[in-house]
This record gives sequence, C-alpha cells and structure tokens, in this order.
Amino acid sequence: MTVRDLAMRYGFLALLAAMIAYFAVSASGFVSPQSAVFIFQSVAITGVLALGVTATLVVGGFDLSIGSVATTAMMAAAYVMVVLEQNALVAVIVCLAIGVIVGLINGFLIVYMRVPDLLATLGMMFLLVGLQRIPTEGRSIATGMTMPDGSVASGTFSPAFLALGRHRFDFFIPNLVPVSVVVLLILAVLIWFFLEYTRFGRMMYAVGSNERAAQLAGAPVKAYKIWAYVISGIFASIGGILLAARLGRGDIASGNNLLLDSVAAALIGFAVLGAAKPNAFGTAIGALFVGILLQGLTMMNAPYYTQDFVKGVVLVVALVFTFALSRSGQK
Repeated sequence: MTVRDLAMRYGFLALLAAMIAYFAVSASGFVSPQSAVFIFQSVAITGVLALGVTATLVVGGFDLSIGSVATTAMMAAAYVMVVLEQNALVAVIVCLAIGVIVGLINGFLIVYMRVPDLLATLGMMFLLVGLQRIPTEGRSIATGMTMPDGSVASGTFSPAFLALGRHRFDFFIPNLVPVSVVVLLILAVLIWFFLEYTRFGRMMYAVGSNERAAQLAGAPVKAYKIWAYVISGIFASIGGILLAARLGRGDIASGNNLLLDSVAAALIGFAVLGAAKPNAFGTAIGALFVGILLQGLTMMNAPYYTQDFVKGVVLVVALVFTFALSRSGQK
C-alpha cells in the first residue's frame, strides 16, 4: 500500500485523532463527561439530518431544504402541543407527515418538472422559512404566549416528548448518552444496512453512479429519486422532533446552522476510510467530527464568526483527501 493509499484511507481519521488530541491539551475541560454530553447532543440532530442528505447524494441529488424542514417540524410540534393542545403522538405524526409531503414535492419538482435539484430545494427552503412563521406572525411558540387573535396558548409539551431530547442513559457514568444519540445510532445502522445490503439501496447507488445505464437496465429511476427525497424529508422531520424536544419550545431562531453542519457532515463522510462516495458510516463519523470541532472551538472561546470559516477549511481538506488523491491515483 502506497503513501497515497494510506493518506486516502486513513488521512481523515488521523486528522480526527489529531484534532481530539489538540483540544484535549488546549481546551480546559474538553476531556470531561459534560463536554461529551454537549458533543453527543449536537452530533445527534446534525447526524440525523446528514443521513437524510446522504440519501439524496446517493442518487446524484442534493437537498438544500433539509434544515428548513427540520425547523418547520420543530415549530409544528410546538404548535400542535402548545396551541392545539394535542398529545405527543399527534405531534410526531404531523411532523413526519410534513417530511413526507415536502420530500414528495421536492421529488416531483426535480423528476417530473425537471427543475434542477439545487433550485427546487432552495425554493422549498425559502417557502418553508416563511411558512413556519405565518401562524404566529414570526413569534416563537411557548406556553402562555399570546396568539395573533388575542387568545393565550395554554398547552404544554408532553413529558414523554421532552424525554426524547432531554433524557440521558447511564453508560459507565451516570447520564452520559442522550436519547437523541441512541436515535441517531439506530437510524445510522438502518440506513447503512438499507443502502449497502438491500436491492433498493444498491439500485439507488446505481442511479447516482450512472442514471442512463440504470434506466436502460429497467430500473424505475424516477421512483428511486423521489424516494431519496422522501427519506431526506423524514430524517429532517425526525431531527426537528429531537430539536423541539430538547428546547421545549418552538424557537424560530434555532436551527440556523443545521443545513451547513449537516451538509458538511455528509460531505466529510466521503473521506472516511477512502470511501469516495456518500455512505451512512462516513456521515455518522462526519457528524461526530463537526460536533467535536464546534465543542472544541467553543471551549477555547473562539469567536462565533470564525467557526464557519474553520468548518469550511476542514471540509475542503477532507474533500482533498477524497477527490484530489483518488484522481491522482487513477492517472
């Protein structure tokens, strides 16, 4: 195995290990249970959304609406429980329905209306950002708030619903692993198995690799692409549910960086173990990388405006491991 091959396969993992070692030395308290909890909590929601992005990348698409779908689901969950005074099950069903509907619309626009994926999902992103603010005229949703018609929202979040975002399991030490991380792990295993070991998943890879060849082979290409966006919408809704459960309110200001972080995690996943393709395992590691990076920068008191810059630099380096080195190896 050449040096280039080693760099492609293990370079990103070496970068991850070096980053952890650097923060452990430079940031006081980085290696602590409290820091681990914060990392796990940030990784969970980012990771779930990134897995949805991965599904669209597999078929050669891209979903820019995933962050706004998550925040719309968060606002919808809050509205259903606080304003409409429904239970947690109804809120979850409404959120998942939103994800399915948005995914179907995105897929229809891209597949049948032939709108480029970036433009279709960008338009959906702006539509949802505006839509989620209309019912409350741009205000966050919380118990006791005054609605536009003058009524007072008296509903509350269900304790069972809040547990999705706030309960933590014991793992060697008490209260270490949040429920949201368990949800992420379950979804990551499911989407990994689905993409790697089912005919449907392998056909999705075939569509993304060579759509024309898959079509000539008789594969229902349009259906696979639409399903990819439906999966993305569902995962985004689950992320929104977890975000609402963690915050305990519908906060219009939250989730601003969800799109950037989830896309970064999915693209960083290309570089994990030299996969050079979208994959669930790499995406999960990419989400962990982003979570560790942000926690380390925060604990070092790095200015908030530098964090996006650093994420961009790391993303470029990760993609160099994936594309530049792999192409040089093919010459």
